[in-house]
Amino acid sequence: MLIQPSLNLEKKIPILVDKRLRRNRRTPAIRALVQENYLQAQQLVAPLFILEGRNREEPIASMPGISRLSIDLLIQKVIKLYELGIRAVDLFPVISADAKDTFGSEAIREGNLLQQAVYEIKNVLPELCVMVDVALDPYTDHGHDGLVDDKGAILNDATLEVLARMSILAADAGADIIAPSDMMDGRVAHIRKVLDAHGHIEVSILAYAAKYASAFYGPFRDALQSAPKFGDKKTYQLNPANSREGIRESLCDEEEGADFLLVKPALAYLDLIYRIKEVSHLPIAAYHVSGEYAMIMAAAERGWIDGDRILAESLISIKRAGADFILTYGAERMAELLKSGWNF
Repeated sequence: MLIQPSLNLEKKIPILVDKRLRRNRRTPAIRALVQENYLQAQQLVAPLFILEGRNREEPIASMPGISRLSIDLLIQKVIKLYELGIRAVDLFPVISADAKDTFGSEAIREGNLLQQAVYEIKNVLPELCVMVDVALDPYTDHGHDGLVDDKGAILNDATLEVLARMSILAADAGADIIAPSDMMDGRVAHIRKVLDAHGHIEVSILAYAAKYASAFYGPFRDALQSAPKFGDKKTYQLNPANSREGIRESLCDEEEGADFLLVKPALAYLDLIYRIKEVSHLPIAAYHVSGEYAMIMAAAERGWIDGDRILAESLISIKRAGADFILTYGAERMAELLKSGWNF
């Protein structure tokens, strides 16, 4: 038997609310006054995939809204991004299978695709900050970030020499920031030394300091056609179960001369962004990676979520954790929203 509570409406029960916190949320103007974090287009970096040839665009099925672009179309894209307020891009070359080999020789060929793209962008839009990815996985036929021996082991020190040569080519073409994503030990110090020796003391290094062996990279590897042909990357990328390891890697990269530290992925590693920000004096970047982006877009296409709101909420969470700037495949869409006056 259900017993209804007895309410004596004539009996006045005093309501004691000591703190009225909702007053600070009462109107849009008040909410804007106390908002702690903001998204700004100039703190978003757009990763871009480059193709050989001209007038070529290849949509990436696993990354809705993102395409591989030949350099002529890439130029149109960066001009549009700049007009939306985005001030930095990160370049990734898509290398044809017949140009790949065990040693990643194409990576250090003078006039290669990446070098051409940097030169063309800086020639048309010198104000744009151009980052370049430095790792061997786009160039090797085995898909690993470093050179390998006949047993499949990654050769750390031999790889450093190739990474340094890649960095010089990019800097010679006009790159502003070298972004080694390979996770070899000592690569920041070696690249810094070689850049300086070649007169590129003004070129910065964005170290992929806490890059985890994550399952969130699948669509990216599809975009670059660079999935490893054997084994995995657990001997050089970090264990997702570890946080102190990511902090240690970051502090080592800072000591070696990095100008920025990057955490990758972002959303699943917000704790790392926060903790590294607490102990480092460098600006912190975060990579909102392909899998994180693809999940939003796939659910939005099915009408399950509001894609724009989820994208914005994801990015502001990364900022709230402590990131100073964010690499994201949603950069263009977020910049469009911000230009239209969108806010939380």
